[in-house]
Amino acid sequence: MPAFRSQRLTTPTSVSSAPPVDSAEASIPPVLSHNEWDPLEEIVVGRLDGATIPSSHPVVACNLPPWAARLQGFFGGFSYPQRLVGPAQDELDEFVALLGSLGVAVRRPDPVDHKRRFGTPDWSSRGFGSTCPRDSMLVIGDQIIETPMAWPCRYFETYPYRAMIKDYFRRGARWTAAPKPQLTDELYDSAFLVPKDGEPMRYILTEFEPVFDAADFVRAGRDLFVTRSNVTNRMGIEWLRRHLGPGYRIHEIESRCRTPMHIDTTFLPLAPGKVLINPEYIDTDHLPDVLKSWDILIAPEPNPLDERLLELTSICGRWLSMNILMLDEKHPIAERHHTDTLRALESWGFEPIPCDLLHYAPFGGSFHCATLDIRRHGSLESYVD
Repeated sequence: MPAFRSQRLTTPTSVSSAPPVDSAEASIPPVLSHNEWDPLEEIVVGRLDGATIPSSHPVVACNLPPWAARLQGFFGGFSYPQRLVGPAQDELDEFVALLGSLGVAVRRPDPVDHKRRFGTPDWSSRGFGSTCPRDSMLVIGDQIIETPMAWPCRYFETYPYRAMIKDYFRRGARWTAAPKPQLTDELYDSAFLVPKDGEPMRYILTEFEPVFDAADFVRAGRDLFVTRSNVTNRMGIEWLRRHLGPGYRIHEIESRCRTPMHIDTTFLPLAPGKVLINPEYIDTDHLPDVLKSWDILIAPEPNPLDERLLELTSICGRWLSMNILMLDEKHPIAERHHTDTLRALESWGFEPIPCDLLHYAPFGGSFHCATLDIRRHGSLESYVD
């Protein structure tokens, strides 16, 4: 086994939700990120404080095995047990320290008790968490877009980030919120069954209104790639296409996953002309034609987990080995446990930085999900034919 490069961790850069701005910083765009690989300067990292098991709802249960959905329905609305929070918090602290040691400014959401009940005239729910800012916000250039999420328990998920967003807005960033969805029964197919292998693809969402999670999109300059899923419908994709206008192109990635949710364990651009794909979910013959000149990097099988509790409590698929964060176009931050992925990255010319975040899976993801890159040093370009 190769000796992957380790990092000596130091005290992280300031993690306050709204740090003061001095005159030297005034000329730096507060928000500017066009792709997944330009040199990373500032990032938001999620928070475990107040994390709550998602409240029971068909749109939540449809992405879980039946036995897990039954358990989730029973425990939904309760705080995550400390047995899960403790190891995840230790790894998250290590990750934040790593980013700080690499010169990346780290911002964090405000602590919130997500057990508090909230609602609309049509329904009520408890919350979920502030663990995955990549899901609820999309950064396109100098703009932060709050997304219209399909899980009722995530309806107000951007609120812990509002002090930060307002700070960015005051300093010149653009701030948009997509239309707040009603999330009434008309949005969900009451007769939905997960399609079996060989059956035509179907989704729990109807086209009643636009909904999407930001994590169903990845960015490559003027081109965005999206997977339709059980949290992103065609109306949501079309809303974003019209909102961004003719300066951007959105390409749909066809996934063979029977319970799709979020593109970053299926298809992830790593550098100009290089994309990592999941061979279980992606047929390379059906990729968009604009990728004909790109290097298609086939992700290796994830290394097996040796913790039964982690296997049982993860709300993510086994392909979190792909959920990596690019520090720049040469340096991916990747899970230390998945040594086969680290080897593959090295063989493709990258210099991976191993880190631990394996125990974050019960809270929604890994390095890519747990973050939102706010500022990368680069300009808007086109990277496709």
